[in-house]
Amino acid sequence: MNIQKEFAPAPQASGQKLYILDTNVLLHDPHALTHFVGELIGIPAIVLEELDSFKREGTDRGRNSRETIRVLDQLRTQGSLQEGVKLDTGGSLRVLFSSKDAPPFPFRLGEGDNEILLVALEMKQKGYDVIFISKDLNARVKADALGIRTEDYLKEHVTEEEFYQGWVRIQVPAVQLKDEFPANLQSLVEADALTVNQFVLAESNHNPFNYKVFRYLGHNTFKPVLSPHFKWPLQPRNAQQLMALDLLLDDSIQFVTLFGPAGTGKTFLALLAGLHQTLVEDIYEKMMISRPVVPLGKDIGYLPGDVQEKLHSWMLPIYDNMEAIVHSTAMSQHVAQVEGGDWYGKDKKKNRHVKKERTGLLPLDELLHRGKIAFEAITYMRGRSIPYQYILIDEAQNLTPHEVKTLVTRVGEGSKIILAGDPYQIDSPYLDFSSNGLVTASERFKGEKIFGTVYLETSERSELSQLAQELL
Repeated sequence: MNIQKEFAPAPQASGQKLYILDTNVLLHDPHALTHFVGELIGIPAIVLEELDSFKREGTDRGRNSRETIRVLDQLRTQGSLQEGVKLDTGGSLRVLFSSKDAPPFPFRLGEGDNEILLVALEMKQKGYDVIFISKDLNARVKADALGIRTEDYLKEHVTEEEFYQGWVRIQVPAVQLKDEFPANLQSLVEADALTVNQFVLAESNHNPFNYKVFRYLGHNTFKPVLSPHFKWPLQPRNAQQLMALDLLLDDSIQFVTLFGPAGTGKTFLALLAGLHQTLVEDIYEKMMISRPVVPLGKDIGYLPGDVQEKLHSWMLPIYDNMEAIVHSTAMSQHVAQVEGGDWYGKDKKKNRHVKKERTGLLPLDELLHRGKIAFEAITYMRGRSIPYQYILIDEAQNLTPHEVKTLVTRVGEGSKIILAGDPYQIDSPYLDFSSNGLVTASERFKGEKIFGTVYLETSERSELSQLAQELL
């Protein structure tokens, strides 16, 4: 095939599809070229300039920029990027330049987006059926105003209505809930409506508070899900929290994702299960906790101190949840100590010491000092292997798919990793519901025996928190 003729002016190119990629597509996915199978792809020269401006960044955007440049350099060895290079997918790639005969252009030139659109408009006037691919909303609006077809880059797109929630709800007659397994479970299996480790919430037809929960294990097998027995007087408050704890406390499940709006208990449940398995059951040597460093609103600038001191401010939600767990156990442990004869009169300091030692719930700072909990910066986790640890990544919706891949591939022998977050509240400017690492990982791992996920829908924080979620 003559690549140069493929990109020749009209009439040879009349009606031929040409996908022109915006810079942000390659920054989002450096291997985007491989997903346009059998198609002609054009990259405006200004895109190369913009990639060069990002390549020195230590961020995921910088990494993707460097990876894209490496891909293009490899293609350069196979032919001329100016004339066109054949791709392994059956398509072709060419770097496009605007000419002196460029058509009239209504937008201000000198800006990257407008220079790219000028090239797209020129190729359209040469006879190509141009499709402009961009993740920039305003760039797509401009392209449409110029009469250029435009689309978002939607590789494995997942809508907010279709994403895998990890459980389904069925209505059954109340009498079936008296049986070990409701008869309606079998119909779900026959309809091939369940994946491995997906939960079924079987509710009474007339009373949603009368329910049973089952986890599908595959091969027509269900497991009844019962409330766990903690050393501390804490129990799940709703069916979804029960599902989440079933996954978190099952050491055969090595990877768990928890979705849900604010106040549903994602971090609380993950921390509670981790504390119990680390301090009481001694399944893991320690807990490792990390969160993306993405500010809400304007950043306050640099923080003083070493890595641990800098991370302290970002880990305050972990301190809050730890305080809630300790507070929930305090009263019952106080009574137990009095009845057990371990009460030390009026020495309140000593009483507190006994309480914390007997429950295993020392203050978070003390657990950090003893090495039972560790805060880690995601930035420094590349290249590590982490064995026998309970790993909690909070606010994971602000991570890219590549960052999540980096974290999950760090999990060593005997470890478990939990990603928790709210995909409806993304603070990173380069991610959306479909492209963030939390949703992407859940969709990719769906159906694997060592993976489970739960979407928690009910806020348990406070009435105000619930109203804010609904009204704001």
